[in-house]
Amino acid sequence: MENVEEFLAHAIQLEREAADRFGQLADAMETGGNVEVSKLFRRLADYSRMHLADAQERAGFRDVPKKAPEDFNWPDSESPEAAAIWTADPLISAEEALLAALDAEMAGLDYYSGVLAKTEDPEIIALATEFVEEEQGHVAELQRWISARKNGAGSPATT
Repeated sequence: MENVEEFLAHAIQLEREAADRFGQLADAMETGGNVEVSKLFRRLADYSRMHLADAQERAGFRDVPKKAPEDFNWPDSESPEAAAIWTADPLISAEEALLAALDAEMAGLDYYSGVLAKTEDPEIIALATEFVEEEQGHVAELQRWISARKNGAGSPATT
């Protein structure tokens, strides 16, 4: 990562796509009648929108580059948190959707962790650290849901 503007451009795109995909997963779960998992995905979409707003706010006074989708430097062909488009299929099971969401959040965590590990820029270190911590929370939440469903509960117990 060359500079903080580059980091923010990537974070904005990543969080925008994550919010869109979680919204699609929520719609699929709602269509399939799984209201609880739909609510989880709506909450994850909201988290992504909050991260997006945070990144946009931090970019407000900077000259953040405008990039075409093919100009982003992602580990794969699309942003790390963008779960595969097939997951928006209304016939997908809640378990498949939760696993796809976990994969997406793990990919986002890996991405931000990779940026953190490779940069020496103190500003990028601070931002990437915040994003890593947020992604760790999302991963933990999805793991709780997956575990609860494996143990016969529809959703994890609230604490």
